[in-house]
Amino acid sequence: MITKKEFPILEFDTEKVAKLNPTNIISDKLSSNKLIITFFPEAINKLIEEKAIEQCYFIGGENPFPIYKFTDDDVCIVLGQVGGPSCGGNLDVFYAMGINKVMFCGGGGVLDRNIKVGQLLLVDGAIRDEGFSYHYIEPSRYIYTDKKVTDKLAASLEAKKVPYLRGICWTTDALFRETPEKIELRKSEGAKIVEMEQAACIAVSQFRGFDYGALIYGGDDVASEEWNSRGWNTRQGIRYNLILLCKELVKEM
Repeated sequence: MITKKEFPILEFDTEKVAKLNPTNIISDKLSSNKLIITFFPEAINKLIEEKAIEQCYFIGGENPFPIYKFTDDDVCIVLGQVGGPSCGGNLDVFYAMGINKVMFCGGGGVLDRNIKVGQLLLVDGAIRDEGFSYHYIEPSRYIYTDKKVTDKLAASLEAKKVPYLRGICWTTDALFRETPEKIELRKSEGAKIVEMEQAACIAVSQFRGFDYGALIYGGDDVASEEWNSRGWNTRQGIRYNLILLCKELVKEM
């Protein structure tokens, strides 16, 4: 059921079945129900070179990409696509392929300059400053991860003595429109990191009913007077190790 609103993005439809569903375009199942979504291509390449992962499936179409599986464990891994519609849409497809436990690991811009490069944020939720999530979950300013799942991940991190922060993200579609005033507003609303996928991925996990968790490491600085990349995307050790950490976490979800 849909109720007409002033703005189309607010017209949430409670109907669960769409004209086109993931099951209409793919019927194959993956051999594992556990998946890591990462945004670290150099780490994926290193894992391939080490023969730690091997391709287990290939998704074709206009934007083809492989899905890999660890050779020593029942865990799949895929290189995520940037932005809510791509990453969230693919996540819906992965669920249709039998995935029901997902760990996301990526990087984001820090809204607090005291968050160091590589410092981990365990995601509690996101400010929904994008469009994709509004088609899965009715409109709200915030969307939250499943507390039971996130608490379990927090306990695992503490048991492994891995330092982390816990809090919410600001999810936006427009990385070139992170204006100073908007940054200050999102900081005042509690966001610690800005990124482009969390609201979408959390919405898909809620709509479909599967376990989802995310670790995002502090990357570039958008909190200071001038933008500073801080070399965030060259921290290869951090990124590789974060994937291996998520490999253990997804098995404990």
